[in-house]
This record gives sequence, structure tokens and C-alpha cells, in this order.
Amino acid sequence: MIDSNRATRTDGIVITTLAERPSLIPRVYEFADTWPEFVAHDPVADAFMGHVATAFPEHCVVATDGDRVVARGMSAPFDGRLAGRDELPDRGWDQVLAWAFYDRRKERAATVVSALEITVEAGHLGRGLSSRLLNALRAAAGAQGHRHLLAPVRPTAKHLEPHVPMAEYVERRRPDGLPEDPWLRVHVRAGGEIVRVAPASMTVSGSLAEWRAWTGLPFDRDGAVEVPGALTPVHCDLAQDHAVYVEPNVWVRHRT
Repeated sequence: MIDSNRATRTDGIVITTLAERPSLIPRVYEFADTWPEFVAHDPVADAFMGHVATAFPEHCVVATDGDRVVARGMSAPFDGRLAGRDELPDRGWDQVLAWAFYDRRKERAATVVSALEITVEAGHLGRGLSSRLLNALRAAAGAQGHRHLLAPVRPTAKHLEPHVPMAEYVERRRPDGLPEDPWLRVHVRAGGEIVRVAPASMTVSGSLAEWRAWTGLPFDRDGAVEVPGALTPVHCDLAQDHAVYVEPNVWVRHRT
């Protein structure tokens, strides 16, 4: 069992890997999350994300409060030694997820682990669970013999400034030297090193009708459309009847 910090013993929250509690694998998505609707329509996520817990239970963690699942942390390993593979690819989240399942099918030994998701039930936000799950993911990677945990981080406040380039946003610091962004700050406080931007970490494309259904917005003009929850504007093309969202993330490296 992973004890991410001493509070686990006093507040009723228990954090374990899914390998330790495989009966929880079917339950990791039973609570509602706050991800924007359009994120679920990334084709890579649609193809693979629902299989991560089953494929890599030793790299996934779950938090329970009594008999309720209240948070999850998902990671996946891949082989970073292959030619043409940068451990920190420009395509970030999409790329490492695809590599992980390709390598699993080819039975390749993994050399790198990347975090994919940390999600906390709305009722348990503000209790430090995100940082505890991050610590648990690092511990899980270390238990499998890996020296680092990588993370294509989705800065939580970036959606408030979608037109600011991610490279500029990442450089912002508070007077104490920590990142202005709350989620990047959690990673840095935990010992993470901000390495670089992943400029095309996730891509979502769809017809204008699909984007209208996902967002409730009219998508009735060409060009950049601000969408709630999107880190950058969505690019709308009326003549081609489609819109495309390319999300940048930030690569962070943690020692295990």
C-alpha cells in the first residue's frame, strides 16, 4: 500500500496502486470529473485512456474514502530507447499514451514512465489530494525501478488566458520564485523540474456541429474561438466545416 503522507492515516483517505487493489479497476471512473467535454473527443484518449488501468495497474493509483473512490492518478510506461523517440515529445500526452500501448503490444521493456492524469472528485478538492496522488505516482514509478516520472502538465489556470503563448505563461513567477500557475506550483513544490513546452500535446478536431454540441457555442465565424476550459483558442473554418484544437502542455520531470 502506498502511504503518500501521514495524513492518509488520519483523514480516512487511503491511497494504493490498482495492482494492490485490482477490484477497484472497474470503479476508477465512477465519480464525475470536471474535464471540459471536448477533451473526451481526443481520438488518442478515446482509443486508449479507458484501458490504462487494466493495462498498467502497477503505475496507476486510486484514493478511497471509506468505500468510495474519490480520486485517481494514471501513468503509463514506454520504451524511450527507440530511434526517433524523444522522452519529452512535442506531441506530449497523445504521443506517450500511444507509445505505451504500442510497446505493450510488442512486449517491449519500458524505460520511462509518464503521468497521464490526476483527477479528484469535486467534493474532495482543496484537501491536498492532488499532491498526494502525485507523490503516489512517483512512488509507484520508483517501485518499478524507474528513476524519473515525467508529466505533460496541463496548467490549471491557463484557460483564463488562452491567447498568451504557453512559453510565456510558464515563465511567470510569484515573488517567492514559484510558478504563478497553481498546478505547476504543486509540481515544483514536489521537486519537479519544468523542462519545456509540449506544443501539440493533445489534438481535438471535429465538425462545426460537433463543436457546437460539445461547447454550446455557435461556431459561426472563421478564426480563433475562445472555448471555456481550452488552454488556447479553437481554430474554426466555416468553408471546411470543421474546427481544430491543439493543446500545449508543459513537460515536468520528477525524481522518484
